[in-house]
Amino acid sequence: MMLPDHFQRFFQHLFWSLMIACVLATTASHAWCATANAASTLAPLQPPRDTPLVQARRAQIAATLKLTEPLIPLSSSSGKLDKNQTIAQTIALADSRVKSLTIGQPGNRPLLVEVFGVYPLRPSDITEPIAACKTSTCYRVEIYGFAANSIFMVFVDTAAKKVVNLATLPRTQPDIPEHLTKLALEIATEAPEVAAALGGKPGTDKALMASTKTSLNRTRCERSRHLCVAPTFVQGGRALWAIVDLTDLRLVGTRWTEVGKTAGTAAPVRAVTEARLQNEVITETFCEKETSLARNGWAFDYMLTSSDGLRVANAKFNGAPVFDSVKLVDWHVSYSRTDAFGYSDAVGCPYFSQSAVIAAEPPRVEEIAKDGKNIGFALVQHYWSEGWPTPCNYHYIQRNEFYNDGRFRPMAASVGRGCGNDGTYRPVTRIAFSEAGNFGEWDGKAWSAWAKERWQLADEKTATTTDGYRYRFTSSTDRGMYITPSKGQFGDGGRGDSPYVYVTRTAADRDEGASDLPTLGPCCNTNHEQGPEKFINNPPESIANSKLVLWYVPVLKNDNREGKEYCWANSVIENGLVEPKMFPCFSGPMMTPFGLNKQAVTK
Repeated sequence: MMLPDHFQRFFQHLFWSLMIACVLATTASHAWCATANAASTLAPLQPPRDTPLVQARRAQIAATLKLTEPLIPLSSSSGKLDKNQTIAQTIALADSRVKSLTIGQPGNRPLLVEVFGVYPLRPSDITEPIAACKTSTCYRVEIYGFAANSIFMVFVDTAAKKVVNLATLPRTQPDIPEHLTKLALEIATEAPEVAAALGGKPGTDKALMASTKTSLNRTRCERSRHLCVAPTFVQGGRALWAIVDLTDLRLVGTRWTEVGKTAGTAAPVRAVTEARLQNEVITETFCEKETSLARNGWAFDYMLTSSDGLRVANAKFNGAPVFDSVKLVDWHVSYSRTDAFGYSDAVGCPYFSQSAVIAAEPPRVEEIAKDGKNIGFALVQHYWSEGWPTPCNYHYIQRNEFYNDGRFRPMAASVGRGCGNDGTYRPVTRIAFSEAGNFGEWDGKAWSAWAKERWQLADEKTATTTDGYRYRFTSSTDRGMYITPSKGQFGDGGRGDSPYVYVTRTAADRDEGASDLPTLGPCCNTNHEQGPEKFINNPPESIANSKLVLWYVPVLKNDNREGKEYCWANSVIENGLVEPKMFPCFSGPMMTPFGLNKQAVTK
């Protein structure tokens, strides 16, 4: 019997009120809350069955928490650590500051802490606090605190046999190690809910994006409170996300997304192979050392990082310093406006990297021409998933444009195809200015200085000068940059960025994101909480006459409608072959200099 509409609305309201109360609660000890959360997220309605790897993991955690210093090291017996990495981990774990991370207050209760990775430092990782590593052999030991949901980065000088620095990234999660990827795959493929949805138990080799961090609204994964990943299975024109909570060791939900039609499920002939990803040209030439480039008045160094894309550093124009570094920190990919789930992607090298989307070819220089004349050049890096452009594979472009008149534009584009046709992409770009100075905005009548660290949404309503400038950075030497967010005016097919813009203060004695970062923010927040806000101090610091970092996070919405494709790619048959057809969505601010040569700059 159907209830009257007003009764249905009453019970729906009651259900969601109780469910929201459960989600906001600090614990989920009430049985009803567990059931409500499960039902609302399509989580298992029956107690999860522990798989062999889950049983082993629970036993490992239980044994570890009984130790005086409850910390899980990365096993050297797995073959994933060489001799020097093992030494670096041993030195890090002997440090008293690291030992203190394992004990919680009040009551000296043990906290679950685990080493997720040990990575050799490259030139792009070495900042002022660890300057000693320029002439020594150093490693970064990444430790994850499950209770704090934070990364502790321990920088170890193995030659001097000491810890040279320890940095914390709060509310941030590192890339997961291989044994946790295998654990997530087993949880997903053994779950009866996944088998029922797919019409049979899937093999672990059928899963895509198994190690990429994710989120799912109305669960503990939301806003990355728990460490979650989403092994994804493509079936026909849809993709099933099996969202696994590696903190609670269970499947928390499944979701279907539409991936659209394609000419075939096999990867096209241009798909990147594992051998090509690992080729010596990329790893030895661009991942392990910097390359210098001088052209058209510009001079800078560049190299591929492990997870922050292509890093351009020490940039000068006609001898004048412009910026210390520019890099592409994250790609946040969100699907579904209501459920808010997706991926946090990193891009970078195949060497000592956990990047979800890896450099598929060496960086290349391209000419920029207008009306048949050279007006600049671009340094371009492509990142592809192995099976792109088939469903649940990604292609990102990082493009830094350098103009003969001193303008500079750091750009990022998605070329799809992704795991759905309703994806929203938010790339996170970090720009560190070379000189100390001041930052301000155009208020409609004059330039207004920002006094402290802050963020702002630069949408269509924000005021600009007649030249389109929105922000201005002015150095202590009266050099600087006007900053113009994209509103689709740059002729690259972009539809506008509506970005979040952040300005934070940095200093020589702290990192502030200068070294290689893991994925910094959660995948699916729609507000300003995209990761850079973590570097805004509480209370915010003064930024007057200071070394500053500009963070730029646009919003790019994909479109697979015929004739209107955007952030999208199709597999099409041409000349008897399956070929990719690309529809990139470019974003990024134009930065126009003033005072570099004490003369007018051509606009």
